[in-house]
Amino acid sequence: MPITEGSTGRATSLRDGHYRWMLRGVDAAVAAAIVLLVLPATTAGVEPSMALVAALLMVMLNTLSRLYERDLLVLNRTTLDEAPSLLQAAAMFTLLLWIVHDAATLVTLYAGDAAVVWMATFALLLGGRALGRALVLRATPGERCLIVGENASITAIRQKIEDTSVNAEVVATLPVSPFTSLVGDALADEFRLQVRLHDVDRAIIAPASGEDVTDTLDLIRAAKHAGVRVSLVPRMLEVVGSTVEFDQIDGLTMLCVRRFGLSRSSRLLKRGFDLAGASVMLAVAAPTMLAIMAAIRLESHGAVFFRQTRVGKDGHRFKMLKFRSMIEGADAKKEALRSLNETQGLFKIESDPRITRVGRFLRRTSLDELPQLVNVWRGEMSLVGPRPLVVDEDAKVQGLYRHRLHLTPGMTGHWQILGSARVPMHEMVSIDYLYVANWSLWTDVKILLRTIPYMLASRGM
Repeated sequence: MPITEGSTGRATSLRDGHYRWMLRGVDAAVAAAIVLLVLPATTAGVEPSMALVAALLMVMLNTLSRLYERDLLVLNRTTLDEAPSLLQAAAMFTLLLWIVHDAATLVTLYAGDAAVVWMATFALLLGGRALGRALVLRATPGERCLIVGENASITAIRQKIEDTSVNAEVVATLPVSPFTSLVGDALADEFRLQVRLHDVDRAIIAPASGEDVTDTLDLIRAAKHAGVRVSLVPRMLEVVGSTVEFDQIDGLTMLCVRRFGLSRSSRLLKRGFDLAGASVMLAVAAPTMLAIMAAIRLESHGAVFFRQTRVGKDGHRFKMLKFRSMIEGADAKKEALRSLNETQGLFKIESDPRITRVGRFLRRTSLDELPQLVNVWRGEMSLVGPRPLVVDEDAKVQGLYRHRLHLTPGMTGHWQILGSARVPMHEMVSIDYLYVANWSLWTDVKILLRTIPYMLASRGM
């Protein structure tokens, strides 16, 4: 079948236009607000006409920094992921505004004032873009997706899209495997047919095991010519993660994979972050913890704290602390309730009869985990890390995924944000492994920030 150059669909073009102009409008408004509202609050003078110059300057800088392109490529548009780039953009904007301001007003902007402008610019960009994306998300139709891959991959990807707030829907699937007749031109032709029939905006391609790489390349070319966006799910990333660097030698492209685990300096940085964070959290949470202790005492007899053996870093066992949320002797009744277990590999029952009324509230809000700040202080846990498994659960983790124990287990992690009660065991240990393989301090900060709305939404278990 001859290939003809396609163009992006009307709905996709409309969505792209909304995102592009929204981001530019937010950035321009932030720049104007800095000149008209923030600068007058400092010791510097201000020229109102500079607002237009600042707005144009901001849009130009962010265009050069490619801060308007990511939303046109990715399916999951989150402002938090671009925060480091926004911090750099705010710094560059502040520097140029400093130069323009001093030249236009003949009044020096002092370093302290510049720091205020920098932080205000960053905060307004972060908040404004997040709000703008939320509004566009509500106002535009979701991307229509076609998933190409093995049946297991199709099911997993569809579930991920349905379980998250991603603005997308799966409108068609194209199952492929080494045992089907859909290869080569036949596969590409069927792909084009599905794109036309279902008005597809994006193709999510998960190459099948043993699939000829030529077939994948043909699908990508067909998608591009049809004006369809492509998201590729390479199996390789299940092991190496997303933190890779592209290298080129005389036209040969290579992916360079970082060494597994943390360097000594990274471990010290993570430990310092844990100690500082745990200290602040303990000071802030102390009144709440005292109130919880009193409520537990008033409702039922028994200890306030629940101590359970968990498997920590390098397989060392420790006693993890929680506020007691169950009746006394709950462990003795575990076997009798095992038939009600709802999570593969883990013991989770949504309506566990052993949980007290206070305990149910604590679990729903994740407040039962506050005593783990003491474990963080002791060095047995981290604020963010792999899920601390009980001994019998840890025994089920084999092979490559044992490397998740290279890091100290955390109070929260990717598994918490995804909903610990909904993530099956095999997926959870894979998530933990990739967290260790791709660790960065910014990743920890993002996970902590994303845990807050999770707790406020009362989705803990």
